[in-house]
Amino acid sequence: MTEANGGPQTPKLSKNEGLKAASGYLKQILAEEVHNDLPAFSEDASQILKFHGSYMQDDRDLRTRLKKEKKDKAHSVMVRVRMVGGRMTAEQYLVCDELARVVGNGTLRITTRQEFQFHGILKQDIAVVIRHLNENLLCTLAACGDVERNVLACPAPIRDALHDQINHDAQLWASHVAPRSSSYWDIWLDGEKIESLPPAGAPLVKQPGDDPVEPILGKTYLPRKFKTAFAFPDDNCTDVLANDLGYIAVVEGGSIVGYNVVVGGGLGTTPSADKTFPALAYPLGYVGRDEILAVGEAVVRVFRDFGNRSDRKRARLKYVIYDWGMPAFRAKVEEYLGRRLADQKDLPITDVDDHMGWNDQGDGKLFLGIPVQNGRIKDEGSLRLASGLRAFFEKYKTPGRLTCQQKLLLTDLDPAWKGEINAWLAEYGIASVEEVSTVRRWSMACPALPTCGLAVTDAERALPSVIDMLEAELARHGLEEERLTVRMTGCPNGCARPYNADVGLVGRSAKMGPDGIPGPGTYTVFLGGRTLGDRLNVEFKDYVPHDRIAAELSPIFARFKAERRRGETFGDYCHRVGVEELAQIVETAAAD
Repeated sequence: MTEANGGPQTPKLSKNEGLKAASGYLKQILAEEVHNDLPAFSEDASQILKFHGSYMQDDRDLRTRLKKEKKDKAHSVMVRVRMVGGRMTAEQYLVCDELARVVGNGTLRITTRQEFQFHGILKQDIAVVIRHLNENLLCTLAACGDVERNVLACPAPIRDALHDQINHDAQLWASHVAPRSSSYWDIWLDGEKIESLPPAGAPLVKQPGDDPVEPILGKTYLPRKFKTAFAFPDDNCTDVLANDLGYIAVVEGGSIVGYNVVVGGGLGTTPSADKTFPALAYPLGYVGRDEILAVGEAVVRVFRDFGNRSDRKRARLKYVIYDWGMPAFRAKVEEYLGRRLADQKDLPITDVDDHMGWNDQGDGKLFLGIPVQNGRIKDEGSLRLASGLRAFFEKYKTPGRLTCQQKLLLTDLDPAWKGEINAWLAEYGIASVEEVSTVRRWSMACPALPTCGLAVTDAERALPSVIDMLEAELARHGLEEERLTVRMTGCPNGCARPYNADVGLVGRSAKMGPDGIPGPGTYTVFLGGRTLGDRLNVEFKDYVPHDRIAAELSPIFARFKAERRRGETFGDYCHRVGVEELAQIVETAAAD
């Protein structure tokens, strides 16, 4: 596009960029609405609210009925807790449990980024929730918004140098790149700054024109969200390649000596816009352990200065790399860093551990990984997970950790307690990992309907029945022990990481009930990723009804069982055969 005189025209900034600039470092607009009597924040204030860790939502199951009754939407707020590496004390868990029961919808949700989410919080209660969390050294700042989100690290409480170092480094990076503005404390805590994260240090490189308040993030923060993960090459439990920035540990002599750095991962996409796509991170280089802050800061600054601020659909780091090419991006990072980067070490990702079941910590104690279906902690029927966990943390007072697979680890357990803890699981109807099928164990879903405003259909509510059907088909083909990831989302934004799974299920349309309540509809099925998280899958079939997904996959399971090569996973088989032949397999089976 050109101006009348033939010169280039500067793209118009998106509305969000104007709101960020007008907010005065995330304070104005929002602060003016916190204490009014309205049930919801305005659209403008809601955009700033995200940086403080919350989203405006409404109960979409009630929309049609309320609209007919000429009533307003059933507004509420989702509050997300920033928990680096998924760590928490027993006291912190109990505070979250109490808030969920008293001012939330009675449930806690473990996210795929090792955090808790509260749903159903009324606008009038959000300040109470944030204060209580911060008084217990939990924080919501930057859990959402155009900033560095919650930083991921291996949650396994193994008492060795490697796990201590990787969690220390993740915490160090999270603090370094966190927002420095006082607006969070000014709005929610009356100016009292509670150090729920260690204080951020000064930027490593001061550049001319650095913002006086936010020297790394800048006055208008980043063009879009930014995600970072730390991982081991032999345990990619954080799905490191799905992040904007990843640090893969290089170990020598029982210690982390440095990291292979990867950049540009991100799984969100818009099917109607060919300019968008999911991507896995690309190799950037190798750095010593003492250089992680410097290289991370350089990557963030490049993204800040060159990311797309006019089209939010193309504002992620992956699109900068796609448009420039990796050599040019690396050169710009090296320019900001002030030196050349070393090439990566040859350390491919080889395995993933979900850390379920009973495990040794290495210090004479044990930890227990508990499956939590789709991350939802609740009491429902014979399953009394919320009540059971409350009783556990009140009695044993030991820490816990959240995993990137939406599961929970109970840590620092005395081996003498094992029998009574197993009895506790049975008492509250909590399934041990041995009682959960392999396909259910490795499944995930995003919340989707009824709370997410972007969802086009169900995910969390639909996946359990889909897994029921998959369990039956896998058992019929003698594949019940086969490890494969099944991930479902209610829209293409990829929150449950469907695009690198063995089987990805992405919401396409809802089925409206006679009462106006949307229910499970159709999904796009993707095949050919794998548990390691190092390969994207490919679209296999579009608009598949949720109750037909298992039937569509059954002929492929049969051929996989008959034709698999030694050591080949289901995702590897689908990748090798290709979606065209897979489609032919299904067509042939249907014709027989």
